[in-house]
Amino acid sequence: MAMGMMQPQIILLREGTDTSQGTAQLISNINACMAVTDTVRTTLGPRGMDKLVHDDRGTVTISNDGATIMKLLDIVHPAAKVLADISMSQDAEVGDGTTTVVILAGELLKECKAYVEEGVHPRAIIKAFRSAANLAVQQVKDSSISIAGKDEEEKRDMLQKCASTTLNSKLVSGEKEFFAKMVVDAVSKLDPATLDMSLLGVKKVQGGGLRDSFLVDGVAFKKTFSYAGFEMQPKAYTDPKVLLLNIELELKSEKENAEIRLSDPSQYQSIVDAEWNIIYDKLQKCADSGAKVVLSRLAIGDLGTQFFADRDIFCAGRVAEEDLKRVASATGASVQTTVNNLDTNVLGTCEQFEEVQVGAERFNLFMGCPKAKTATMVLRGGSDQFIDEAERSLHDAIMIVRRAIKNAAVVAGGGAIDMEISRRLRDHARTIAGREQLFMIAFARALEIIPRQLCDNAGFDATDVLNKLRQKHALKDGSGKHFGVDVNTGGVVDTYGSFVWEPAVVKINALTAAAEAACLVLSVDETVRNPRSQPPDASGGGAMGGRGNPMMRGRGRGRGRGMRR
Repeated sequence: MAMGMMQPQIILLREGTDTSQGTAQLISNINACMAVTDTVRTTLGPRGMDKLVHDDRGTVTISNDGATIMKLLDIVHPAAKVLADISMSQDAEVGDGTTTVVILAGELLKECKAYVEEGVHPRAIIKAFRSAANLAVQQVKDSSISIAGKDEEEKRDMLQKCASTTLNSKLVSGEKEFFAKMVVDAVSKLDPATLDMSLLGVKKVQGGGLRDSFLVDGVAFKKTFSYAGFEMQPKAYTDPKVLLLNIELELKSEKENAEIRLSDPSQYQSIVDAEWNIIYDKLQKCADSGAKVVLSRLAIGDLGTQFFADRDIFCAGRVAEEDLKRVASATGASVQTTVNNLDTNVLGTCEQFEEVQVGAERFNLFMGCPKAKTATMVLRGGSDQFIDEAERSLHDAIMIVRRAIKNAAVVAGGGAIDMEISRRLRDHARTIAGREQLFMIAFARALEIIPRQLCDNAGFDATDVLNKLRQKHALKDGSGKHFGVDVNTGGVVDTYGSFVWEPAVVKINALTAAAEAACLVLSVDETVRNPRSQPPDASGGGAMGGRGNPMMRGRGRGRGRGMRR
């Protein structure tokens, strides 16, 4: 009777599958996210430290950009990967605030950890966090100051201040005014309707100092591989016609299996002459078009190089596709796939073309382009790692200026907007009955991590500074709402009056992404890890083998007792 009552064992998952669930698993995920946050915490703000990351190939990267560090860390923990993802999405969406979003998400999880350990259901915390995030975003919108409708000079000044705030926390902060002006000038060259980033080039040349960097109103690219005869070509033109091609202008050797049968040996010379006539015909048509600068996506051989040099025409082959596209946009030329029927409509022009020496490299510059919707920044620096970090810093500043143009609203930086949101959320929480009040206060407390971390990274007493900020933001007349951390003196300052600004869209995106990431981690109550997929004849079979026991290797997967071999 007892045997008949036994229930058969039900196997749902493949042998070797690892499952973890319950509160312990949730706490483990929170701890993993907090560990990731601690890694990038010290990079926040103008006094943030840099991280040196090197991989097994010997590549060294020095950076304090949150998204770059998260990408290089190669995180494998499934829950902690969420923080890496939101950092990269913040970088792609607005370009800055990548460290802020990771620290905010980690602090939100840290604040709710105690409630989870006490047995509070995660759904109650998630509901309160989402409500608090919506209130926070609305507060950012209410506190933002629009720069739309202002005259061109005033708007340009505000954009430069936004770029300076971004560069203040970067490796190039010592030259932030110089680069802020360069960034605003570069973005202003783009088509205001699209602000296409692909038309803004950044070239890096080792050597010199940061101040040797310069902006080209048009296109600049490194001199391509050149054949004999290149030095005989002119290196400067005024108002030249520009021809862009996507064809080869060189003699091609026949393939190995090519075969030509001749009945008369004298016919061989005619075949050779035909090949030369074809290439000469192409070159002559290019010269007859009136172009003085010929660029091609494909190779221009030594014959073509010498041909153009004899006719005072500059040529360059194997030009990068992105550079060719930017030349076309700036000069108004059209890329041609044939040299037949070339007319003036397909040619571009510019006021000045020249080849200049920049450090150890030579650059081709197209300046004064009539349809210039593109610009090129040439960066100089002492080492490759320094120039790479300078490029990443300028990318963030470019994205910030681009976003500020599209969404013309700014908020006070330096932790001022975070403290103001925190105060408003605390005030709102007092109007809520029940435990949701506790969770909303936890959200408000988490926002204070930004000014606190700014103080810690600058070496100041965070408790003292936060008390001063709370006092300022609690003033009834609202005169203290723009006060944030002064990283120069260790006190508090009106950051809006000090021109420490950031686009409102950056803060809105950071708050939304951090809250969603925290809610996502809180909503996971079980982690299932499938065993590594293996071919049928591979090792790692039974229950012990699924755990990686070397004694069990070589046995069939899941082979039951009495099974046929």
